[in-house]
Amino acid sequence: MNELQTEPANATPPNPSASFVQITPPEIVHRRMVAWSGIHADIIEMRKRDPFEYGIRPSHHLLIMAERAARDDGETLIEGLPLSTQREFSRKLTLVPAGHRFHGWQNPRTLMRTTYFYVDPQNRLVDPEVGFAEAELKPRLFFFDRDLWDTAAKLKAQAESSEPGSRHYAEALGAVLVHEILRLNNAAAPRSTKVRGGLAGWQKSAIVDYIEEHLADDVSLVTLAGLARLSPFHFARAFKQSFGLPPHRYLTSRRLERAKSLLTQPQLSVTEIGIQVGFADTSSFSAAFRKNTGLAPREYRRSTE
Repeated sequence: MNELQTEPANATPPNPSASFVQITPPEIVHRRMVAWSGIHADIIEMRKRDPFEYGIRPSHHLLIMAERAARDDGETLIEGLPLSTQREFSRKLTLVPAGHRFHGWQNPRTLMRTTYFYVDPQNRLVDPEVGFAEAELKPRLFFFDRDLWDTAAKLKAQAESSEPGSRHYAEALGAVLVHEILRLNNAAAPRSTKVRGGLAGWQKSAIVDYIEEHLADDVSLVTLAGLARLSPFHFARAFKQSFGLPPHRYLTSRRLERAKSLLTQPQLSVTEIGIQVGFADTSSFSAAFRKNTGLAPREYRRSTE
């Protein structure tokens, strides 16, 4: 059966050498922990908007699902990746491979709600032939993948469920989660999925990270092409082959996804959100948002309340 533990707000979190992310000061956080075979969920809810630090060098792979997370200031670092000062990362995922140091600090803008999934590389629920134990996972910070997000969200729901039989469904979801991580990592991707003439893996990562960090900026084709070390002409063609959209349409789609997340925060006006995601004025933001969703920003906000 599930091993369920709900910690009081003043509980002492695991120390740095323990299995779970340490959050300091511990009294501002409420944690609920659930363990199944091969996977452990740690549901985190902040009680206060006080500055805090966090860190771990996990012995298991760590997948972080941030449902609500934004900061006025802060830094996050995964060993092997550049330091990030990204301020808005609601509905973002982070993958910390086992053995990679993960740490940071922040002055939160909202009360963070996130879930840490610790995945055993030796997960016995996964066929050894899949190669999960031997896979060299790549660290990834503040990204979004629909299939992985949906699986993680279902697993979190099981962590919060007390229904009979939920353990078996949760362990099945845990196995699916492993396969989604491998797919994302390209460790189990068939060669036929590679697009001839598209961007290389390092180019795609550099471009995606840059766009996510500069959604509010005037991102030029020349700048993106420079990051990929290609001419603008060859970059535009390779980008569309890799992402299925021209660069400017991809940038707009990412801005609108960020806007959807921000619209769930009632303290922000539609005008403020439009500026934060890179639109020059409210009318252009509203027009692009309606074209993408079929709703005006205010209508979308009401639909999420």
